[in-house]
Order: sequence, then C-alpha cells, then structure tokens
Amino acid sequence: MELSKILADQPAYRKKQIQEAVYKQLISDWDEALTLPKDLRDTLKTEMPLAIPAEIINEGRARKALITLNDGLQIEAVLITNRDGRHTVCVSSQVGCPMACTFCATGKMGFKRNLTAQEIVSQVLLFARELKKSEDRVDNVVFMGMGEPLLNLYSVLETIELINSPEGLEIGARSISISTCGMPEGIREIIEFPLQINLAISLHAPNDELRSELMPVASQYSIKEIWRELKNYLAAKKRKVMLEYVMIDNVNDNELYAEELAGLVAELPKGLTMINLIPYNPTGKYRPSPKNQIQKFKQVLEEHGLEVIVRESLGGSIAGACGQLATKK
Repeated sequence: MELSKILADQPAYRKKQIQEAVYKQLISDWDEALTLPKDLRDTLKTEMPLAIPAEIINEGRARKALITLNDGLQIEAVLITNRDGRHTVCVSSQVGCPMACTFCATGKMGFKRNLTAQEIVSQVLLFARELKKSEDRVDNVVFMGMGEPLLNLYSVLETIELINSPEGLEIGARSISISTCGMPEGIREIIEFPLQINLAISLHAPNDELRSELMPVASQYSIKEIWRELKNYLAAKKRKVMLEYVMIDNVNDNELYAEELAGLVAELPKGLTMINLIPYNPTGKYRPSPKNQIQKFKQVLEEHGLEVIVRESLGGSIAGACGQLATKK
C-alpha cells in the first residue's frame, strides 16, 4: 500500500515524522518510531515493513550485501571504506544487466528487470543502518553495481532526489555518481537534471572495433555518438567526467592503445576529464594486466597531459569488486 493511502486519515505532520524516523533515525522496526501512535505503527509494520532481507559478508574495507527482493530475485550492493575513512555505497539499478559486457560477471546473468526507486534506496539504507552502529554515515553513493543506470533512469533520478533531499539522507549531489556504458539519450536527460551529480563513462577501449568485442552495446552506439553528447554535457555542466578503462592483459592495455586513447580524449575540453584505470577483476576468460603494464599505460597518458588514476581494487575475495557482482554467495 502507498504511504499516502496509509496516511489518508492522519495529520499532515505524520509524513515528516515518518521521514525523520526512516532517514534520520535509521530505524529498522516501526516499533522504534515512538513519535507515531501504536495503531499507525502496526499498520506500517504490515503494509510497509522496514526489514531489508540481506546477507552481509566482509573483506577488510569492503562489505558486500546479497539482498533478496520481495519477488525473490536478488541483487548485490557493496560498501567500501576509503583509506581516508569515507564510506561509499555502490548500488545496483537493475536485476542483472542487458549490456552483456564480456569482462563482467553481471552481464553473464542476463537481464531480469529494473529496480524501483525504493529498492535502490534500500541498498543505501541497509548500509546506513550498519554504519550508524559505529556512529558513521554514508558519504558517497555510486551507481556502479549491477545494471545499466541509464536504462532505468527515472528510478535512478528519483533515488538521487530522495537521498539528496533534506528530508532524506542528505547526501550531497556532488557525492553521487552515475556510471554508464554510454547511452546518448540518457546523457541528454542528465544534462537537464538540476542536481550537480557526477558522470562516468565506461569506455574500456579507444576505438569502436575493440570496444565492440568487449561491449556488445558499442555496435549500437559509436564512440563518436557518445562523444557528441558528452561535449554537450560538458558545455552545459562544466563538471569533470570520469572515463573508466578496465585493464585486460594483452587485450586493451598496450601503449599504442594508450596513444589512441590520448588522442580520443584530446577531442574533449581540456581539464574536464579524468581517466580511471581499473585493474581487471577476474570473472572468466581474461587476465588482469600486470602492474608494470598498467604503469606504462598510465605514463603514456600522463605524457599527453591527462589526469589519470588507478583504481584501488577491493572486495575481490568476496566477489564484490568491480565487474564481479553476480549474486553469488
């Protein structure tokens, strides 16, 4: 039942009390909401239970949650604690993924369905409740889990509005990031979205031929098309875009590809891109690039004056690292 129907005969301030209990006090049982009358708490327990069925496993600074949805389908979310103590929740936007990237375990699952905004928010709430126990909070949210966020854009944007709002979790817009394979229509919609969120493009190859081998969606959307919308985005938002590039041994990691990538990035406004090199987390037939090869690739890009970072890999032993989410316990 929708909350508006439950509150139909209640005073107007009840909604604010409920938001305060759920998003500020981070309650996990309606009996903890002592500002609400008992009969309303009982109704909410039946119609809108707060429990989030999940199994959580830990590996150092990474925690992965296997969440079971109301229809029995499962998704995964990951909490990463950065070295500086900030807490980032990596959320899923779909059950499975239709992109079928050959280096990604989620892509091998196929696509089941889109998640609702509430199902996405619940992933953040789950870890927010966990962090509350140690008097910590969620600092960042990244849409880099299962699924292609721009194929479920309305639920994703609804989620962002909720977790950003003063009545919600009050996570700053600039601490929220969407990672996409590069859907031009979705990028156009994000240009119109008023909040100053971050955008990341999963590139992974410097040309369409190689990219199509790794990412079937590349046969539908060329880099040229993505770049056209990206230039519009950068002109409108003036916000730095992250270009993600997974490093796969003897596939996309030689210095010639680095030179080609540098030429590609040079087409975009100077100073508004950052390249994120991601050590491949094994999920199948590929091998990760050796560390020295990643450094050679990085050096070529830096010699062209580009900003480059190498992503720290966390959660590999619990299949919680980038590209490994596939609802495996």
